[in-house]
Amino acid sequence: MTSSVTGVDRGVLKRSDDAILKSAVDADMPVAGVVAMVTDRNGNIYEGAAGKRRIDGDAAITTNDVFALFSTTKAITATAALQLVEEGALDLDAPASEYAPEIGELQVIEGFGDDGAPQLRAPRSIPTTRQLLTHTGGFGYDFFDEVYSRLADEQGQPSVITATKAALTTPLLFDPGERWQYGTNLDWVGQVVERLRGKRLGEVFEERIFPPLGIQNMSFVLREDFRSRLAEMHARNADGTLTPMDFELPTPPEVDFGGHGLYGTVGDYMRFIRMWLNDGAGEHGRVLKQETVEMAVQNHLGDLPVTMLPGVIPSLSNDAEFFPGQSKSWSLPFMINNEEAPTGRPAGALGWAGLANLFYWIDRENGYGGFWATQILPFGDPTSFTKYMDFETALYRSLDH
Repeated sequence: MTSSVTGVDRGVLKRSDDAILKSAVDADMPVAGVVAMVTDRNGNIYEGAAGKRRIDGDAAITTNDVFALFSTTKAITATAALQLVEEGALDLDAPASEYAPEIGELQVIEGFGDDGAPQLRAPRSIPTTRQLLTHTGGFGYDFFDEVYSRLADEQGQPSVITATKAALTTPLLFDPGERWQYGTNLDWVGQVVERLRGKRLGEVFEERIFPPLGIQNMSFVLREDFRSRLAEMHARNADGTLTPMDFELPTPPEVDFGGHGLYGTVGDYMRFIRMWLNDGAGEHGRVLKQETVEMAVQNHLGDLPVTMLPGVIPSLSNDAEFFPGQSKSWSLPFMINNEEAPTGRPAGALGWAGLANLFYWIDRENGYGGFWATQILPFGDPTSFTKYMDFETALYRSLDH
């Protein structure tokens, strides 16, 4: 792909981004620590870190530290599915139950009876893998949906952070294809991949995605070599202060959750971003064919809109939305902003986020991408989100047109 710009003034970018990271740590509502990077098609052009791994500790956060990657996992799971599409093993428009039969047993919830029992009916169709990839399969999250939250509170439905098979078997919130709603769809895509490969999802990543990208610090297991450099999770208090949470996902997990389960470094995630900038090619080999990449990054959502994420559980998420008032759609792995964003991100660029206020974008037109990583709950943290927007804006201000 050709670039419409000639390059970045790296000195300007470094001064701008270093100042943004420092301002996030020094803010009235501070982040404990942040790691951020920017890449072009060849390699990182900015790497920065500020603050501490744990706000009440002494260890400075570093660019080599490990983060719970949460929903930034989803695009890697989508990539594993796309490899199966290339091989002719996966039909995106076939019922996903052809590959993961359990999904065909799920019913649609239409509310609750007077006794509080869920009222269920058969779905009009079984979700397809394409619908799962585009978040139109019918699934949600309890922290973004009142019905799922009630199922958790009153019926004991396990949270996805338990990493159990039982956490997957939620009813559908609507008939597949009716609307976009963010949820556990990609966890089911992971199950499709596992059944077709005959291996756990983590093994699939380690064999087919990580080696050509040069990724060595990413896993569904919190490895022992990760613990000494693990960025700690923090809860934002009502007064703006932070409290360390001592939070960890179960390790090893019962199920490799393709929607949120990876641990990894920002540097390794940049290798994944570069693959999308380079039409499927990694540092050590090809992950996807160019034609697969070009197909995958188109709008597969049609006219359905990507909508605001309502914060149903305040400790886990605020109301959150990228670029309110602007049109967004969904490719197979990523959100698409259909209009030029206030940051300078062009129309047609890609991106998404992770629950602990991790954010990334991929600008294939100009050949740049970036990742901002904190470990703070709830999602949509005002300081994290605002400073990330500043970080993205700094890249576009530094371009030499």
